[in-house]
Amino acid sequence: MALATVYSRARLGVDAPLITVEVHLSGGLPAFNIVGLPEATVREAKDRVRSALINSQFNFPVSRITVNLAPADLPKEGGRFDLPIAIGILLATGQLTQQQTADYEFLGELGLGGELRAVAAALPAAIQCEQAQRTLVLPKDNSGLASLVNASALREATDLLSVAAHLCQRQPLPEGSCADIIDDGGRYPDIADVRGQAMAKRALEIAAAGCHSLLFSGPPGTGKTLLASRLPGILPPLTDEEQCDIAIMQSVAGQPLKLQRPFRTPHHTASAAALVGGGSSPRPGEISLAHRGVLFLDELPEFPRKVLEVLREPMESGEVVISRARQQLTFPARFQLIAAMNPCPCGYDGDDRQPCRCTPDQIQRYRNRISGPLLDRIDLRLRVQRMAVGELQQSPAGEDSATLRKRVCEARQRQMQRRNKVNALLDAPEVAEDCSLNRDGTQFMMQAEARLNLSARAHHRILKVARTIADLAAADHIELPHLHEAILYRGDL
Repeated sequence: MALATVYSRARLGVDAPLITVEVHLSGGLPAFNIVGLPEATVREAKDRVRSALINSQFNFPVSRITVNLAPADLPKEGGRFDLPIAIGILLATGQLTQQQTADYEFLGELGLGGELRAVAAALPAAIQCEQAQRTLVLPKDNSGLASLVNASALREATDLLSVAAHLCQRQPLPEGSCADIIDDGGRYPDIADVRGQAMAKRALEIAAAGCHSLLFSGPPGTGKTLLASRLPGILPPLTDEEQCDIAIMQSVAGQPLKLQRPFRTPHHTASAAALVGGGSSPRPGEISLAHRGVLFLDELPEFPRKVLEVLREPMESGEVVISRARQQLTFPARFQLIAAMNPCPCGYDGDDRQPCRCTPDQIQRYRNRISGPLLDRIDLRLRVQRMAVGELQQSPAGEDSATLRKRVCEARQRQMQRRNKVNALLDAPEVAEDCSLNRDGTQFMMQAEARLNLSARAHHRILKVARTIADLAAADHIELPHLHEAILYRGDL
């Protein structure tokens, strides 16, 4: 047979479009050409495939070989097409038959000796292959996908010979293996390690219950970073949907598959592209890698202002769109933002134990590095006060993460029963219905708006926080104490 067809999957953001690999053998001088908009790594596949076939004791044709990767207008990258190209050559030369490969898709990079190496973004390919009711053959190094995909729809191989033996029904390949699912509540430090700071812990509990954004401000050494690192431990366990979303992002980023809630802490020297994603071949950034998890920005004003401004739209939409001349990719970015900052350049503005050395102009310039629109999108803003050593030693340990997590889970359950979404994601009509106030609450809110000069967005966010506080208290309606506490967390930095 001089013409053969094999199926594979490309990499396009978090999507995996079907690629038809067509291999044609014809007369003429020996040549090996790959067409269909291949990038350099794909064009180099001809050398890897030739050596892999010869070293695996297969016959390599001495003829003109043309490989077409369809659709031709979709850019192809990486070594993921090595295995399907090799299988296509075996079909075209009659060493395998088309009937043996009709129900399969192939993915994998070949070594010169025929061994298979892992490829990035294997999970999206496995999911869409299963939806197409075909079986995906992929490298054994891409293990763990059966945690999210039916194991019978996957076959793991170590080399080209084992793939051929499976197709010839001589030695079946093993089904996909499962990854170890880690309960993310058990791997993070306990919040009981943080002494004192009862109000900051309460803010963390509210943020976890409603998935609200949170900003800690205070002098150095008050425990802002320590508190933020405890947040993942009090968040609810991952749902099946969240596990799948997190695993897809890990697969696209080429990271090991670990089904646990992400906690990303980019340095303040990170560029805008590193934060939101980008590049000539767009890759996910930190906000996408924090999808379904926590993005912690320490020393917030030290980030360049143009870097922080790119967060504004993803915080609202839950996704980031990266546009290039040939394509436009969308990456999910439903993250929970936690940030920390000092109140001034020296860090001691407002501290009652050490005087501040900064001038009012320096303090204002420092705080102006965070724009008003971005600050307005942060639900909870809290000043963390410094505690004396004696107070720290005498302070009780307080509740542990397991206790807070139980209350957070109960509050989340009420939100799921009411709207099937967390309070932070409520839109304007849902806020009007679920966060209605009585007469006293309405009057108090009007006074607060006039005194604090609140925007319409801030008004809605305060109501959402108050609704979360009411959920933690198992209250059906927002009462005046819930509203008082919610407004308390919109204080000055």
